[in-house]
Amino acid sequence: MDKAQNKYIAVTYKLYTVGEGENEMIEEATPEQPFQFISGFGVTLDAFEQQVAGLEEGAEFDFTLTKEEAYGDYEEEHVLELGREVFSVNGQFDKEHIYKDAIVPLQNEDGNRFYGRVLDITDKKVKMDLNHPLAGKTLNFKGKIAENREATITEIQNMINRLSHEGCGGGGCDDCAGGCGGHEHGHGESGCGCGHCH
Repeated sequence: MDKAQNKYIAVTYKLYTVGEGENEMIEEATPEQPFQFISGFGVTLDAFEQQVAGLEEGAEFDFTLTKEEAYGDYEEEHVLELGREVFSVNGQFDKEHIYKDAIVPLQNEDGNRFYGRVLDITDKKVKMDLNHPLAGKTLNFKGKIAENREATITEIQNMINRLSHEGCGGGGCDDCAGGCGGHEHGHGESGCGCGHCH
């Protein structure tokens, strides 16, 4: 089946991680705040988009993505120790935003934005985990198509603007997955931090 382009899709779902003998619900897109995106822009996982793009409004879905189809393996080399000075503002360490378990926006030398989680803070270093929060996990999505239609020119232009200004497709778009009401898996492989940034 050809990949559907420029479809405006809104879905409600519950996301579970699949574990040994039990599944744990970790995220929900509700009817009040569905996960919304436009197909073909790479703002959600390819495998997620392929599963939902061909479904009609009202259709229910229940599918599982392997870690390879989702966010890949958890990689120890993505855990880094950075100097505290990286997180200083006007010469002062940013205690307000940098604390254990905080999710922090970062940018690399190429200008790509992404998110990291603070694991530990010492006198000289901040230990950061740059793996996507769902790296290494098998994911099960159960939900329903709230809307599936051709996107309007305005919606497509807004998406292009969002991608170019926020770097969403390049990996760091906090909560932007095309309407991403703050969901996490939504933005492609980069782990946008977008809650539903699939």
